[in-house]
Formats: sequence, structure tokens, C-alpha cells
Amino acid sequence: MQPDLSTFIKLDELGFKVELTAGLTTLELSPMAGHQDAIDAIRSSIRLIQGSSLTCACVHKSDVYIRFTDGSLKRPDISVFCRQPDEVWTPITLLPEAVIEVISEGYESKDLELNPPFYLSNGVKDILIFDPRSKIILHHRKEWTEPKQFSSPVRFELECGCEVTI
Repeated sequence: MQPDLSTFIKLDELGFKVELTAGLTTLELSPMAGHQDAIDAIRSSIRLIQGSSLTCACVHKSDVYIRFTDGSLKRPDISVFCRQPDEVWTPITLLPEAVIEVISEGYESKDLELNPPFYLSNGVKDILIFDPRSKIILHHRKEWTEPKQFSSPVRFELECGCEVTI
């Protein structure tokens, strides 16, 4: 069953970020300025790896609804796509190649425990989770049994052929 997007939009207007992840609804207060600053800095670094033979356009979107095949509605902090999604006024249905989440204080369990297995099970190739307070970055890929941990700043080469510095 598809969730009623109008309810999500009404809650968003009240200052809540609402997501439906594999049947579980989460509400999060809208992020603070430091969270947005981190997202802006990360997005400004996303580009095709120089000399890459891959043809990814490295299109990135911030905080937009993505509808996954199971009906889940997610709003990753940053989603990376290899082409411009077709949807403009409705949730995107194109699977992101990579997702980057910036941890908001008080919502660590959503970003650290709920999101990585969900994204990996839905075919997202790279999941990067950044804690701007500790500067720790966790990088998840399906073939790894555990995420790899880094300390910011680090340049990552994503499987799709894009690079990003966090």
C-alpha cells in the first residue's frame, strides 16, 4: 500500500521530516544550520572521477522524496544518480547509486541502524554516513560484512564513477 503523500507534506510544513522505511514511519525535526552547511559542502565536491571511463552524470539531489519498490518513502540528505530523474513534482522512483546521510543529534539510530541495511537491500551501491561532530564517516557496501570507518576529510570513489569529499 502506498502511503498518503499529502500527510507527509502537511507534517513537513509543520517542521518534520517524515519517512516510511519498510513499513516503519519515522519523524525527525527539520535539521539545524550546521547540518545544512555539511550537506552543501559535500554536494559541492561531487563530480565524475577524472579520467573515468564510466558515464555517470553524478546528478545529486538533497532531501527529496524517493519511492522505493516496496513503497517506502525516504528523504536521504544527499542522493547521487547517474542521470537526471524524470520526476519533478512527485517522489523520484529512480534508484540512487549512492546515498550520503549527515547524522542529526538525537536521530543517530535511524541513520546508523535503520538506513544502511534498508539502502543496501534495495540496491544502493554506496552508503556514506557522516557525523559532523565527531568527523567520523562510515562507508557501507553490500559486499562488506562491516562498514569501513574514516575520519573526515576523505575523498571517496563511488562505484558509479563519481567522487565525493566528506
